[in-house]
Amino acid sequence: QVQLVESGGGLVQAGGSLRLSCAASRRTFTITSYTMGWFRQAPGKEREFVAAIRWTSGTTYYADSVKGRFTVSRDNARITVYLQMNSLKPEDTAVYYCALGSVVGGREARRDEYDYWGQGTQVTVSS
Repeated sequence: QVQLVESGGGLVQAGGSLRLSCAASRRTFTITSYTMGWFRQAPGKEREFVAAIRWTSGTTYYADSVKGRFTVSRDNARITVYLQMNSLKPEDTAVYYCALGSVVGGREARRDEYDYWGQGTQVTVSS
């Protein structure tokens, strides 16, 4: 079983920055064949795709709403993925989840492609 642990959420003013981290446990797990993604869920809304990164190639994917403001990256040694969030807006307020899966190409934004999920971390952006 893979465990994902997120950290880095908090309260920030609009225009500010936060960096989220998601660490994966080692166990019996080969990460090189996987994609790690970030999703978010605001109150009363469905969970939506934010960004993803393919572990082997480093190819990244972003939702249109965060392009140019958010950056996803990975640290191979720490088996950790990061989400750097800049120019934050009140509409970015949500619980952010990281996820891991053997995602088929072109389906990175689909929640059902991911097998493992973290517990979520709250991000609140005040106006």
